[in-house]
Amino acid sequence: MTEKLSLYELQLMIRDSLYISFPGMYWVIAEISEVKENSTGHCYLELIEKQADDKNVRARIKAIIWCKQYRFLKSYFENITGEKLREGLKVLVRIKIEYHELYGLSLIICDIDPAFTVGELAMKRQHIIRQLEEEGVFSMNKELGLPFIIQKLAIISSAGAAGYTDFMNHLINNEFGYVFYTHLFESPMQGSDTEQGILNALGRISGYQDLFDAVVIIRGGGSQVDLSWFDNYNIAYYITQFPIPVLTGIGHDKDMSVSDMVACVALKTPTAVADFIVSHMLAKENRLMEMLVEIKDLTHTIVEKSRNRLETAGIRLPPLPRILLSAVKEQLAEISMRLIRSGNEQLRIASLLPGGQTSRLPGVIKTFLLSRRTSLELSAKILAPESVKLLQKRKSELDFFQKNLDLLMPENVLRRGYTITYMNGHVKKTIDGLAPGNIIETRFIDGKISSRVMEDEKE
Repeated sequence: MTEKLSLYELQLMIRDSLYISFPGMYWVIAEISEVKENSTGHCYLELIEKQADDKNVRARIKAIIWCKQYRFLKSYFENITGEKLREGLKVLVRIKIEYHELYGLSLIICDIDPAFTVGELAMKRQHIIRQLEEEGVFSMNKELGLPFIIQKLAIISSAGAAGYTDFMNHLINNEFGYVFYTHLFESPMQGSDTEQGILNALGRISGYQDLFDAVVIIRGGGSQVDLSWFDNYNIAYYITQFPIPVLTGIGHDKDMSVSDMVACVALKTPTAVADFIVSHMLAKENRLMEMLVEIKDLTHTIVEKSRNRLETAGIRLPPLPRILLSAVKEQLAEISMRLIRSGNEQLRIASLLPGGQTSRLPGVIKTFLLSRRTSLELSAKILAPESVKLLQKRKSELDFFQKNLDLLMPENVLRRGYTITYMNGHVKKTIDGLAPGNIIETRFIDGKISSRVMEDEKE
């Protein structure tokens, strides 16, 4: 072909060929990779199609929605889907092909099917949930349970968010005067940077996990569109793997995101999270008070048992030395009787001996009696100190019991920081019988105070 064409003529030929080959309109499935609203009201998009790995792009083209059509389609799409046209959405659009000699090939969007996008979002959400369940991690953060005290909090939010301000106000100004220690790890809470921001914040917290009792992810109110940023596999998976409980208050009354579903505790708003933490602290305080009453009751029981044992010991101990001395006397008397009987026997035998033996018998008897007397004196010397030692030992035991009894006396218990609560003159061991408005009296070592019951909650 020897005919020479100008560039403009070539462009016209391409345009005419396209119009002839694609004269009508077509429904096309694509993903939005870029959206820009022009000051004139036109909407410029970039549509892509990804390969099966959902990462690499296999096709890309520009698209336009003219301003008059855009005003209608935008409102229509958002009302049905609850989503704005944004990056990452899959859409089904009705297009016609346009080729301009200056701007090249583009698609003119004339209509959008919102039902297709709703289905795609639901499928994506269900796919994430199913994947987490198949991996066996869906409920891992819930299984951690909450610590007994939630006082040190790592907060993921935007510093300028109204939800963060409301959360801190509720937490700091709680009516019970609880003190909380918080640290903010800033992150975008909407838009395409949400995923990376939250993952970075969780990564920073994991380096200091021993310093915190729980992680709180909160944001203020917003449209239904903003909730979809938390239907994210990477965020949800990181939450399931986190070593301390995660509480969420993303700010939606109706729906829960996947991130809410996998968190240890999910609440609707930031203020609801703050109220939950305060209520948790109140419940644990009440439990501690119940334990204190139980300890006091147990201590009283131990004191009473010890007192009874001491009284019994005091009754039984005084006669013991007399009993021991009486037993020793009986033993001495028995020994004396045996000696007398033995002496008489020796005398009888001596009377039967020849004269020479008879003359030596008194000396033998005298020697025998002297040795027995020495043995008796030695036994008496040993017995007296042993009796004294036994009495001293019993006295030491009595002194020990008395010291323990003094330590367990109610006055000394009060000195160690415990208190006793009365109502109508009676000691209250549990919250049974207490009701809002009741007046109770709390006794300390140096005085007493009266209080009015505002609220009771039994665990």
